[in-house]
Amino acid sequence: MSSHSTVPSPEITLAPKHDNSGVKRIWQVFTLLSIVTIVELVMGYAMTKQAGWVDKSSALGMFFVGAICILSVAKAYYIVGVFMHLGGELKNFRLTIVTTLALFIWFIAAFLMDGNSWKNLKNTNAGSREAPKTENAIPAVLDKNAKP
Repeated sequence: MSSHSTVPSPEITLAPKHDNSGVKRIWQVFTLLSIVTIVELVMGYAMTKQAGWVDKSSALGMFFVGAICILSVAKAYYIVGVFMHLGGELKNFRLTIVTTLALFIWFIAAFLMDGNSWKNLKNTNAGSREAPKTENAIPAVLDKNAKP
C-alpha cells in the first residue's frame, strides 16, 4: 500500500494571483513622466533661438534652466524609486544610495570647476596678464614671431 500525503510538498510552488493594480500603477507612472517630459521640452524649446520666447541670460531664462534641472532630477529619483524598486526599501538604504549619488555628482561638478579655473589661470599666467581675446589666440609672450 502506498502512503500519499495530502499536504503539498514545500518544493511545489503555485503561481501567485495577479491583479490589475500593477498595470494601473504603470499607466500612472507613464502619464506623470510624460507630462513632466513635455513640460521640460516646452521650456527647453522656449529658450532656443528658433523660438526666441525666452532669453537664456534673463531672470526668466535662468528660472527655466533651474526648473528643467530640478524636474530632471525629480524624474530620475521617481524612475529609480518605481522601476528599480528603491521606493519600497528601508529609509536608511534609500538615503545611502541617494547620498552616494549626490556626492558623486558634486565631485564631478567640483572637478569640472577646478579644471576650468586652472585653465583660466594658465591662460592669464596666474592673473599677471590679460587673457587672450579669442580661444585660439596665442599670447605674445609665447609667440616667437611676434615683434616686441
